[in-house]
Order: sequence, then C-alpha cells, then structure tokens
Amino acid sequence: MGFEDLRQYGQLVGYGISMAKKKTNENRLTATEREEFKAMLLVKRNEILGDVTTMESGALRRDRSELSNMPIHMADLGTDNYEIENTLHLVDSERKILAEINDALLRIDDGTYGICEGGGEQIPKERLQAIPWTRYCVGCATFLEKGLLAEKDNNAQDESLL
Repeated sequence: MGFEDLRQYGQLVGYGISMAKKKTNENRLTATEREEFKAMLLVKRNEILGDVTTMESGALRRDRSELSNMPIHMADLGTDNYEIENTLHLVDSERKILAEINDALLRIDDGTYGICEGGGEQIPKERLQAIPWTRYCVGCATFLEKGLLAEKDNNAQDESLL
C-alpha cells in the first residue's frame, strides 16, 4: 500500500468507527444473506461455548487420584501446570471470539453488519464467509494490525452474553 493509502486511512484514526455506524446496510446484504450469516454465527457460537465448557472443566478439575499412591515428581507438576495454563489461554482466546460473535449478532440486528468499522465500506462477502464476525475489511484490518487505525474497545462488552 502506498503513501496515499496510509494518508487516507490515517485520517480515519479515532473516528472511523462512528463513521461506520452512520451508514446502514441498505442494499448491501439481502435479508436472506443476513439470516444465513446469523445462522453461521449462532452455530459457531454454540460450538465455541461447548469447547470452552469442556476445556474449562478439564483444566480446572484435573484429578491426580489415579496417581495418589505414587510420589509426585516436580517435573510432572510443571507439566500439569503448563497444560492448565495453556488450556486457560485457549479458553481466553475463545471467549474473545465469542464476544466478537455476539457483537456481530448485534450488528445484524441494527443493520450495520457487513460494513467496515474502519472505513464504512461494504466488507466483501467472501471475507464475511471466512470470518463472519469480522468488523473490518482486509485493508483496515491490515492498518489495525500495524497500529495505524484505532480499534473499538470491546472490553466493555457485557460478559453475561458469554
């Protein structure tokens, strides 16, 4: 991307999100397409919820009772702690995706789904099919990763939706 692209997207830093909220999804995605994306998001949300529940219960309810008659070796404890920490990190990543999915479902309801929050243009359907919870087109996502575009704070998301 050239200097002109950087300058154009640099102007979006700080107010690109409000710009996207002003535009609606009229004539961009059909009602059928929105329903298909909503179904995809709901299936993925249920899949992740099941995975998270399984991982959490497995990590937090480790039982060493089958080894209770054997002395515990320090290396075994280290391995167990590493596995628990790794699993909890995966759970955290999955919870972040759940928050993105819940936000995408809200955008479907308010008519802004499929509109880039960085530039306000339509996100290509191919990208939405690959990552249905995405909030940015490829160009804005690239700028976001490079720190050239301000990101919406999702930490304020209501965790009761998870």
